[in-house]
Amino acid sequence: MVNALLMGAIAMASVVASLFFLRFWRRTRDRFFLLFALAFLLDALNRVALGLALPPHEEAPLAYLVRLLSFALILGAIVDKNLRGRRKG
Repeated sequence: MVNALLMGAIAMASVVASLFFLRFWRRTRDRFFLLFALAFLLDALNRVALGLALPPHEEAPLAYLVRLLSFALILGAIVDKNLRGRRKG
């Protein structure tokens, strides 16, 4: 029961972070913020799916692949932002 509660709290925090980055994306139209928003939304969906699974299989390879994709989006956003900054200057 506590595990499901924690999964829900983490999912909610990820959705809030996603909405936070979406707000900045709407203001600036910078894809950096869009990629961050997508990464946190993907993490939230993964946490919800894990929380609803009975019993939760957090060690399943699919859960790690979704997290890997989420972290790859974040890393890609950072690399893209740095490369775009160098090309402009």
